[in-house]
Formats: sequence, structure tokens, C-alpha cells
Amino acid sequence: MKKQSLLFFVLIFFLTTVISGCGVKEEDPLKHKTKIGIMLSDDGLGDQSFSDAAFRGLMKARDDLGIVFDYRELKDTKTYEQGLKELVKEKNDIVIGLGYMVQEDLEKVAKQYPNQKFVLIDAVSDLPNVTSITFKEDEGSYLAGVIAAMTTKTKTVGFIGGDKVPLIQKFARGFEEGVKSVDPSIKILTKYAGGNFGDDKLGARMAKEMIANHSDVLYAAAGFTGVGVLKEAEKNHVYAIGVDSDQYFYAEKAVVTSMMKNVDVAIFNIIKDYKKNKELPSHPIELGLKENGVGLAPIRVIPFTDKDKKVLESAKEKLINGEITLHQN
Repeated sequence: MKKQSLLFFVLIFFLTTVISGCGVKEEDPLKHKTKIGIMLSDDGLGDQSFSDAAFRGLMKARDDLGIVFDYRELKDTKTYEQGLKELVKEKNDIVIGLGYMVQEDLEKVAKQYPNQKFVLIDAVSDLPNVTSITFKEDEGSYLAGVIAAMTTKTKTVGFIGGDKVPLIQKFARGFEEGVKSVDPSIKILTKYAGGNFGDDKLGARMAKEMIANHSDVLYAAAGFTGVGVLKEAEKNHVYAIGVDSDQYFYAEKAVVTSMMKNVDVAIFNIIKDYKKNKELPSHPIELGLKENGVGLAPIRVIPFTDKDKKVLESAKEKLINGEITLHQN
């Protein structure tokens, strides 16, 4: 009897082992998830500006829409092309290239993988499998210029850009037009960091030179280089305007506002639309004040009267309805 019981249990054990070994494998929990890959801009995470804003959009999409995402940084992949290829091979539904500097490599990879869907942010591509998203940075910068003109006491303000390229010049041009709309006599100093968006010490040196030349409001569109501008402004008791994200918390005694380039909103919305339609728009998308693509962070640090608010709101309304037309070059 004992021998039969032992054989019975051995048989049950054997059958259980065989069944567990040959049974249906558990389904991949990510199989039905929308997968997004992003190649971040040159300074990557921690730039306290462009890449960090994009990452916030992805995290919101993960939390609100249930997507999964992966990312690559230039410091790890060495080239944009390598990072983009890795993201394609991971079978992401959409691969995002962040920043105008990614365009050349993204288009190269997009031609090699014509069935892969790509999104290019901050530049426009003609390729059929690339959806381009750009912003009306000049509109937001115009409002920043209005604020700068109402803030300056020395009638001298400064603009510091990361590179002298058309995109950054669009920031500068909008800023100048906004300043001049309030007071044409205000002097505007302009400097570029020679393509360096990741050097806060360089930004501080450039800011210090502008402050020595009587600029008391500095607007920086230069990534982490711009963070150095903000901190140097605070150190010297003058004012500053941040960019891309609300940068008040990096120099709380100096940052009056920030020109918000809502990359996070753009990324979240394009993913939301893709989840709904399983397609990406075939036409370029351009986002301005009207589309909540750009705008200003809360006004802080300075007294901001009802009269000032009316001037700012009037400028915003005129930009939205086309009463103010900004120069394109």
C-alpha cells in the first residue's frame, strides 16, 4: 500500500513538472502597450530645460495613458544615429528625435526603416514616415520682451542664445520686437554661446559681461548654459527670464518669468492622438500661443500692476488673432 502511494505521488510530481514545462508561456505584459522611444537633445537629462521638459511629457503619458517608454542620451550612444537605431530595434511604436540637431541622423535612420513612425521636434522633415513638430518661439519671446521692457530701469536688456542658428535667432527676434513694442529706445545686447548649450560657467561669464554693460534684464535661450545666466543675474541683483520650463526655482530672486515652450504638452498630445487613431499626422504641426505651445510662466519677483497685466494681455490677444505680425527673418 505504501509502495502504491509513493508511486502515485511520484506520478503526480512528474505530470506537474511536464505540464509546467510544456504549458503555454505567460503573455508579455508589455505586448499590448504603446511603446515610445526618444533620443534626447545633446545635453540630455538634467539640462533643466528642453530634455527635462520632454521627459515630463513622457512620464505624464506613462501615468495617464499607460504607455511605456525608453530613452537614449548622446553621452551613452556617442551619435544620434546609434541611439535612434537602438530605439527602432526595440520595436517602439514611435521614435522621437528631440531637437533640430537630431534631424540629419533621424532622416538617415528613417530612410533605412520606412515602416517605422518617427516624430521630429524643433525641425521640419519632408520624409513620409516623419511627423514634424515645431513651435512659434517668437510669439512667446515677444511676450518675454514685453516683460523685459516693463522691468528694465537702465533701458538696456540682454539676450543670450546657445547658438546662432535660425531656431535660436527666432527667440532673439521675437524678444527684440516685444521689447521695442513697449519702448523703442531700449538697447538690446545679443550674444551667442557658439553652439554650447551645456556650460553654465560660460553662461555666467557672458551674463557678467552684459551686466557690466548695464543690462539689468537677461533673457537666455541656451539650455544649461542659460542656467548660468540666471544664477549670475541673481548674484548681481539684476533680473532674468528663463526658457522652455519654469526656471524660477534656479534663481528665485532674479527670474521674473520664463518663456514656456511646452514640449511636454506637445509630446503628451501626439501620443494621446496616436493611441486613439493608431496614426500620426502626415503634415507638420506648428504650435503657438493659440495652441498652448508657448506661453509665459507666472510673473514673480517684480511688482506687476493691473496696468502691466493689461499691456501683456493685449499683446497676447493681438498675437493670437493676427493683429501683430512678427518678422520671419
